[in-house]
Amino acid sequence: MSLTNSAYIARDAKVIWHPYTQMLNARPPIPIGRAEGSYLFDLEGRKYIDAVSSWWVILHGHSHPFLVSRVTEQLKKLDQVIFAGFSHGPAIELAEKLLQLLPANQEKVFYTDNGSTAIEVALKMCLQYWFNKNQPRKKILAFRNGYHGDTFGAMSVSARGAWTSPFASLLFEVVFIDLPTAENIAGLKAFISGISDSLACFIYEPLIQGSAGMVTYGAMELDQLMRHCRSSGIFMIQDEVFTGFGRTGKNFAADQLQEQPDIMCFSKGLTGGMMPLGLTTCSQEIYTAFLSEDQLKTLFHGHSFTANPLACAAAAASIDLLLTAETQAHIQRICANHTAFAKTIAGHPKLKEVRQKGTILAMEWAVPGGSSYFSNLRDQLYDFFLEHHILMRPLGNVLYILPPYCISDDDLSVIYHTIHLALEKISW
Repeated sequence: MSLTNSAYIARDAKVIWHPYTQMLNARPPIPIGRAEGSYLFDLEGRKYIDAVSSWWVILHGHSHPFLVSRVTEQLKKLDQVIFAGFSHGPAIELAEKLLQLLPANQEKVFYTDNGSTAIEVALKMCLQYWFNKNQPRKKILAFRNGYHGDTFGAMSVSARGAWTSPFASLLFEVVFIDLPTAENIAGLKAFISGISDSLACFIYEPLIQGSAGMVTYGAMELDQLMRHCRSSGIFMIQDEVFTGFGRTGKNFAADQLQEQPDIMCFSKGLTGGMMPLGLTTCSQEIYTAFLSEDQLKTLFHGHSFTANPLACAAAAASIDLLLTAETQAHIQRICANHTAFAKTIAGHPKLKEVRQKGTILAMEWAVPGGSSYFSNLRDQLYDFFLEHHILMRPLGNVLYILPPYCISDDDLSVIYHTIHLALEKISW
């Protein structure tokens, strides 16, 4: 008996609660039976171009043979082991590979299992650092409109709004500042200086705020802000959960900065999208503050699947692929294609702004009332691209392309052509 979409949709409706979805009136989900390269295939054989890397995680393409082979090989040796009191090769190999690519001050790796938990660990490292030093600093500095995850600590340092309002009274105090510009950088520095003695850390998405609508800002201004935080004794947490592993055109956003953070967070593309994994790296200074005969100075944090060997094997293999000349050429090819296409739609009357950062291309549509995640335009765009067999997931009125690095020029052309059609046919 052949599988059908409708049968699976009915089964799904009985038992599944989907993320970021109002289940009362949600569109039926599309059951996916298999995926390969930059394509998703539903149960009836329809093919969709995955233009958003399945929520930003797929780097090299779905079911990449090299990743599959490395994970399969690992599965035959070791599937899982407790990581407290034990260790294993894949975790050590991954840590060694990653630290070689990061700023020189990154010395230690702490494993978790997703982006939010990587952020939680980073925050706890900073807060407990000052606690262990008997200099309790409890305030955290963050950018307005940022997003760092959906657990409570991650929500606290993210934008306050519709997503967090049910929990507003439970979120801890955070000092929010604007993104740095040439015009406001002096004022930001002066403000930070006034509260520096109470700040435990500064957390930020480097160069681009993803969930805010792919909002970009300058490396020069961020460097200045980081330099000022360093001189003020404020630890810096660089959230590269989204920007890491080539998305900004370099291996990491850190590669476009002169200043070094104290802590870095990774997930999403870490395993090439093969399976969940998160990790937090830190400087020797942070790590040393937890070394003590006093057991209460231990970092009491862990997860059942911390440093899962299969996920670590996938991540190590993904880094190997990322560093190949072929993948690096793919990244630059996508960047160049985006740049060329952006010129064809710049100044379009239906677009407020076109923004690019590396392999990320965003188009903010001009809508009455200004930008909003809940813009009705979002559903129109989403449906329009699905009808043309392209998976796009607009952030309100911001349409963006974030493809796997294996995507072909032909498929990019199909996406670009469909955007032109959308600009021609969709109105509000």
